[in-house]
Amino acid sequence: MADLRLLTNKFTETYGGTAEDLRVFHAPGRVNLIGEHTDYNGGYVFPAALTFGTTMLIRKRNDKELHFASTNFPVTTVVNVDNLVYEEAHDWANYPKGVIKHLQKRGFSFGGYDVLFHGEIPNGAGLSSSASIEVVTGFGFLAMEGSSLDTVQLSLVAQEAENQFIGVNSGIMDQFAVANGRENHAILLMCDTLEYSLIPFDSKKYKIVIGNTNKRRGLVDSAYNERRAQCEKAVEYLQGAFPEIKLLGQLTLEQFNEHKHLIPDEIVRNRAQHVVEEIDRVLKAVVALKADDLEQFGQLMNASHDSLKDLYEVTGHELDSMVFAARTVPGVLGSRMTGAGFGGCTVSLVHEDKVDEFIETVGAKYAEATGLKADFYVCTIGDGVKEMEREA
Repeated sequence: MADLRLLTNKFTETYGGTAEDLRVFHAPGRVNLIGEHTDYNGGYVFPAALTFGTTMLIRKRNDKELHFASTNFPVTTVVNVDNLVYEEAHDWANYPKGVIKHLQKRGFSFGGYDVLFHGEIPNGAGLSSSASIEVVTGFGFLAMEGSSLDTVQLSLVAQEAENQFIGVNSGIMDQFAVANGRENHAILLMCDTLEYSLIPFDSKKYKIVIGNTNKRRGLVDSAYNERRAQCEKAVEYLQGAFPEIKLLGQLTLEQFNEHKHLIPDEIVRNRAQHVVEEIDRVLKAVVALKADDLEQFGQLMNASHDSLKDLYEVTGHELDSMVFAARTVPGVLGSRMTGAGFGGCTVSLVHEDKVDEFIETVGAKYAEATGLKADFYVCTIGDGVKEMEREA
């Protein structure tokens, strides 16, 4: 967790004045334990909020200006709160701007603020740095104005900002997990209806270890939108048998297997097969967790990665190298890519006695295979967005 004393000093250095009226908000990053590329297909995902994320320090101004600064990036931005438009030069600041703009569209109004962001999520790692900054902005700005929005609606506003203001066609999972996470629980979320349940995640003597490939991936530039279009194409073909369906997640695995011959294009068929089987894996993973069967949970994680590699083709050399290295270490129940793919992170379930060996072995094998240095985070599952107590 961020050092609030240091951040408070940084805030007053940046903006002057005192810290008297300063308030502090925090939104976590997230890791998806299983259920990848199912969210925009109306299927189940199984994310969890992390204990590290984005901290936002904020203080009211007497004018209509928004001043944005970050401890992570040199770009600082000043804009009028009533004139928020996307500007490439504003870089990361477009994320908070977008959320405020989309809250304004819902009838909320805002004055001017000095804002300092501090992100602990490696940018581009696939742990939802963008969702974290979006959700903390919405939550904090509403609180400053004496307003609020329930966290499900808040996640929808944040997603809307990312889709329409930033132009990334992402699903709801990231923002939802960041807004609605709970300590020691994962979220079983049906992305189509937003029905969700909090599932206790008791990993016993096993730790969640995230491996960052340090291969940057840009969602906007990646094959993300192409995969999405391929899934929509698969739905069109399958409507021959199921005219009422709009998303792949509306089919059972049995229905799909019986009618997948309707998809003439093998690549499109593979994409759809991954999605429908992955949704089935999520449900089996929850059953395994409720039965305290972590071995089965790990096997499902492995199957998920293999499908993302062979059928969905979103892993790549770096992620595969890290996952296959992880699977050679004793005490690893399962390992898979997490996030959109094309770089970013892996998530592994590792016995607590083997964590050091895991980091050393996987780090060495990964460096040998790719020439890149990996970073590792031993994680605990934390809460969603909230206001933080600031030390006097």
